[in-house]
Amino acid sequence: FLNHSNSKMKTATVICAAIAVGSASAFSPMTESCRVATNLAAKAKAEPPAKKKTIFTTIAEMDLFAPNADVNDYGSRKKKNLKNGVLSGKSYVPDGLSKAQYEKIRKNEVTKKEANYQRNVKKAGVFMDYTDFYIKRGTDTKDDWIRTVTRGHDMAKTKFDWSGATTEVDKLPESFIAGGKKKKGRK
Repeated sequence: FLNHSNSKMKTATVICAAIAVGSASAFSPMTESCRVATNLAAKAKAEPPAKKKTIFTTIAEMDLFAPNADVNDYGSRKKKNLKNGVLSGKSYVPDGLSKAQYEKIRKNEVTKKEANYQRNVKKAGVFMDYTDFYIKRGTDTKDDWIRTVTRGHDMAKTKFDWSGATTEVDKLPESFIAGGKKKKGRK
């Protein structure tokens, strides 16, 4: 009775050992052939794959003005072929004006617009030196500038004299002139 069970146990142990050795060899690295490596048989080294750019990087690196880099620089309007349209026989002309009068008005508007643009181009890139402002304000030597009405700020000029000190009525808005335009509607 003991002999028979012992032989079964030995058989099971041998089978388990064979399975363990077989499965262990399945996961062991493959041995290459015994051939000596030469330059002719050498594998070419694969180059690392190129790093792909993200969508954000691609968009951020775009140069939308590459064909014409200074197209948006201030003052580049003179390089562009901008001109006012020519009035034809079917063009709109306001009532009470002849075609020649209307063309003259349009030409004057274009001239005025261009003069204003050139005036602004001349001001581009001109800045106040902060050091000069600082010294003029007196911040470098005294601290009474903070107690002034403007607290050390430069105030912008306005088109009209709002203080009422001048009597130049023609420069004031109509609402300030006695007998100016009256409001429409009920009282």
